[in-house]
Amino acid sequence: MLKTLTQSVILTRGHRRAWIALGAGAVSALGQAPMHLWPILFLTFPLLVWLIDGAPAHLWRGARDCALTGWFFGFGYFVASSYWIGHAFLVDAETFGWLLPIAVAGLPAYLAVFTALGLASARLLWTSGAVRILVFAAALTASEWLRGHVLTGFPWNAFGYALASRLELAQAASVIGIWGLTFVAVAVFASPATLTDKPGDTKRPWLPICPGLVILVTLALFGAWRLSRMPTSFVDGVTLRIMQPNLQQDSKFNYSAKAKVMSQYIELSRKASDLRPRGLGDVTHLIWPESAFPFYLTTEPDALAQIASLLPEGTVLITGADRIGPPPPNAASTDTHTSIYVIDHYGSVLALYDKVHLVPFGEYLPFQNLLERLGLKQLTQLAGGLVAGELHHPMAIRGAPVALPLLCYEVIFPDETATRGERVGWFLNLTNDGWFGISSGPYQHLEQARLRAIEQGLPLVRAANTGISAVIDPLGRVIRSLPLGSEGLLDARLPRAIAPTLYARFGDGLAGLVAAAALIIVLSQLVLRHRVTAM
Repeated sequence: MLKTLTQSVILTRGHRRAWIALGAGAVSALGQAPMHLWPILFLTFPLLVWLIDGAPAHLWRGARDCALTGWFFGFGYFVASSYWIGHAFLVDAETFGWLLPIAVAGLPAYLAVFTALGLASARLLWTSGAVRILVFAAALTASEWLRGHVLTGFPWNAFGYALASRLELAQAASVIGIWGLTFVAVAVFASPATLTDKPGDTKRPWLPICPGLVILVTLALFGAWRLSRMPTSFVDGVTLRIMQPNLQQDSKFNYSAKAKVMSQYIELSRKASDLRPRGLGDVTHLIWPESAFPFYLTTEPDALAQIASLLPEGTVLITGADRIGPPPPNAASTDTHTSIYVIDHYGSVLALYDKVHLVPFGEYLPFQNLLERLGLKQLTQLAGGLVAGELHHPMAIRGAPVALPLLCYEVIFPDETATRGERVGWFLNLTNDGWFGISSGPYQHLEQARLRAIEQGLPLVRAANTGISAVIDPLGRVIRSLPLGSEGLLDARLPRAIAPTLYARFGDGLAGLVAAAALIIVLSQLVLRHRVTAM
């Protein structure tokens, strides 16, 4: 029966081939948060392998057909896993609602180009037998890496995150990072495609599945061992309180809501809790989320005065806020930044960080002046868009270890969480996922933030406007969290960093070695096959 299914997929042509790829991509999205049904990829990835097997024998025609197959798979995958982007266009539906279908279909259509490139590249190096699984894994991982870097990059829901949903399996990221995990995931999930290979291709068709299962068991054992030998420890003298206001997005743009917003923040922040019956009495660091105010904080003396009155002596506030700053030289854009402030109990600003990696179409428009003349605007509705900070830099926070600040989706980029020079003590991630409502988006965002902690061996503290706020230790264990769509307080201690991981030391170098080894095996197979054919 399995062989019959395989042959029907391999021999499929035309629209039916596209529908199979589209459906397989959409179903594959179930492997990501919040569903975490990653075993489904053992069914969908072999389908892709069989579709490549059935591509025309002519090299370039085959590559063309595989590119189309890859595009349809990618389109189905990204529509199903990134549908939540459409929520952002309903915040101001009167202005942006007409763009919702374009956003929900347009971004996946663009991202699917990279999947198309991956499958076309795989077809150009395609061979028979189990070795083609390595071709498939290497090509798809390379295309995923490109997706994470080209045109500022968007590595959201890389295939490796399917494995990372299990904390034991996610520990492998401390060695090979998300791109190494993606290679392993694709190779392991695609391995059942060999079950129906002809005897001449693989004498024991079940044999290639064994290394995949061994790899999964090995990763699980490594993860369990790592988790058992590294219990969570905490930094002495640091007591955190994260305030999750669950502020609706329409309030964020409404200056007239200023008094209501400040009252909510102040009253909620000083409340007593089970862990802190004295309210802010012994809290050393109060944390508010990204873009917390419908106004520029430092231009409102009364707001700073309220913050000063709120904070006990020795307590500092860490908060997101938009700010007005000097515009870039000769720039036509606005001089507004989205930033992180550290403020003491006198209302003085102790430290500042400006967001570097802005969100295209959300915080600025590519070709800003041209598109604004055509009547388009970014979701922040700020003429000229936001101005990016100059560089990522650590932030000195009084009374706590040095932190690496990460605003919103900056946390999804592994390169931007790599600490250069002196090692920091923790990640500080302020975000506002209120744009995306009660959807899978915030769960996926948290999942990716957690993997950054594992990769670098650093704890991560996350304050999100509507959730999910969390304190995560350097092995990815969620110490405490607040649910999505709720107002509340999260009181916790700051976990202590561990020694730098192998990934922190070598970056993507180890994953590159794995990919290079796979490529050598593939090229050796191709050379051998060419020699046999020539004889």
